[in-house]
Amino acid sequence: MSVVAAKELEDDAKKYASEAIRLDSQGAHGMAIQMYQKAISTLVKLVHLYPDYRLNRQYTERAMAYQERVKAIQAAHGLLPRNDGPQFDLPSASNDSNEGGPVNTSGGKGPQVVQQLKASFSELVITEKPDVKWDDVVGLEDCKQAIRECIVFPFLRPDLFKLGWPRGILLYGPPGCGKTMIAAATAAEIDGYFISVDAASIVSKWLGEGEKNVAKLFNNARKMLSDNKPVIVFVDEIDSLLGTRGQEVGGEVRVRDQFLKETDGINDKGKNLHLYVIGATNKPWSLDLPFIRRFPKRIMVPLPDLEARGSQFRLYTAPLTLSDDVGLETLAKISEGYSGSDIKDICQGVQLRVVRELFKSGKALDKETEARPITMADFKDVMKTRRPSVSPEASRAYIQWSSSFSAL
Repeated sequence: MSVVAAKELEDDAKKYASEAIRLDSQGAHGMAIQMYQKAISTLVKLVHLYPDYRLNRQYTERAMAYQERVKAIQAAHGLLPRNDGPQFDLPSASNDSNEGGPVNTSGGKGPQVVQQLKASFSELVITEKPDVKWDDVVGLEDCKQAIRECIVFPFLRPDLFKLGWPRGILLYGPPGCGKTMIAAATAAEIDGYFISVDAASIVSKWLGEGEKNVAKLFNNARKMLSDNKPVIVFVDEIDSLLGTRGQEVGGEVRVRDQFLKETDGINDKGKNLHLYVIGATNKPWSLDLPFIRRFPKRIMVPLPDLEARGSQFRLYTAPLTLSDDVGLETLAKISEGYSGSDIKDICQGVQLRVVRELFKSGKALDKETEARPITMADFKDVMKTRRPSVSPEASRAYIQWSSSFSAL
């Protein structure tokens, strides 16, 4: 097996789980469930691809723990799924005597968790009302303007659009730059329905029913139009659903074809529906050309520029106590190439640095003792070990793809 490939999947699972825990703690239960599902799906994929990997037992237990948390959230907040699809049937890792080894079925054809971690449609789709405003999206003015022109303006004055309006929008660019926030803020601005779905989970053969899930997704979206509100279907990681044909296996072809059929339906020029599909991808170059043409608006969400980085540092350091020597403009200058999520991680890193010092001093349990102010040296030290998540080569690849396919 490829240890590097397995490590990448494990890192993805950790990232999804960390984001799920953050959203969970903030009360964003619907989005937290979706991130837990991403973590589960990634761990399942890892166990399936590498059935003899020594850490599979731990991966199985993690997936089970995340699923138990999903169930707890659903029960506590009235988000229990309908009985309209295959439900979760988790194996008991404790029944396996091969400690540290893979959890296999009796037939030895694959990890038991792969065959039994299955989700109903309602667990894959989040319809939670987004609590995001345009002001929460720092920078990205060109992106926001393009979104307004093809979604907000047609909703407010459909009579002005004699030739109709585009209903397929592709947001692409480096990870951590605000693609999901833009989509959510759009739905909030026009008081519309926001349906968020993870493409990797929909298409996954381990979650099953992929083709039916796609059809049900769009059927439900059309029913929501009866409330005279616009509906935005946001599909994250859409490249996993609509990658080049050479990458497809099993039933993915049928899922793909169903999605293309549904997008053709909403793009019917004879129907000026306020139903929009926004797809997000970090890998636009892996999209197939027939898909690209179904999304007439293709908008790059780039790394933040100098002004945006300064705004993000102001946003994330607002609750922190800073020393007088901290210059946010200087931080913005030396953080070129960092994404918005990178900048947030840096601010969390300096916060952890001073809190760690306080605990090491033995004074943390004294509620009257505060952590020392954060200095410029703290930021620089953290940035030495927290390099940008997007390489210069990757940035150039986005620009190159934009030169061929961008459509604002």
